[in-house]
Amino acid sequence: MTEGTTPPTPGSGNEAVEAAAARAEYTRGRNIPAFDELPIPGDTANLREGADLNDACLALLPLVGVWRGEGEVDYPTIDGPVRFAQQITIAHDGRPFLYHEARSWLLDADGAVIRPAAREVGWWRPQANDSIELLLAHMTGVVEVFYGAPRNQTSWELETDAVVRTVSAKDVSAAKRLYGIVGTGDLAYVEERAMSGQEMQPHVSARLERVAG
Repeated sequence: MTEGTTPPTPGSGNEAVEAAAARAEYTRGRNIPAFDELPIPGDTANLREGADLNDACLALLPLVGVWRGEGEVDYPTIDGPVRFAQQITIAHDGRPFLYHEARSWLLDADGAVIRPAAREVGWWRPQANDSIELLLAHMTGVVEVFYGAPRNQTSWELETDAVVRTVSAKDVSAAKRLYGIVGTGDLAYVEERAMSGQEMQPHVSARLERVAG
């Protein structure tokens, strides 16, 4: 695909399958930027490049890539639902864990960018008993430890075991997340959250297309 062009958008039926195949041609040669002079293996979000995926991470293989799309955030404590866009990078360096980074930005009703929004970084740590540890640190001063497991080959469900907050952070007490590969290969997820004195309830949902890997 030549510079300045954009990846195809999915349709429905046969058109959706064709669009997915065309999008794969666009994404298969893309990866996250790397510093070539790094003396150790760099991260890769493209399974065709870089270090081989560690066998311990095979149950998470479909997650590896760079994903971008839109979603909604809503909660009783905000004037929502609020539309946002997001990019999630899930990469590896050949060791038995995955690197996770998510960056979001708010959108207005016409899809124009309002401002940067939530950010989180962390690690997916698959275990020998098929369980998954997910550690996430948020720029709001919250650190969460999730435990979970694959529901099947293309979906993963996790729930917090511990939430640690700085003194300036929001009152977050628990969260649940469900990730899944849906449709023609998109990454979708939903999150429930208990915070600010509210019980556990839906908070965020999004659907993202693969843009690299």
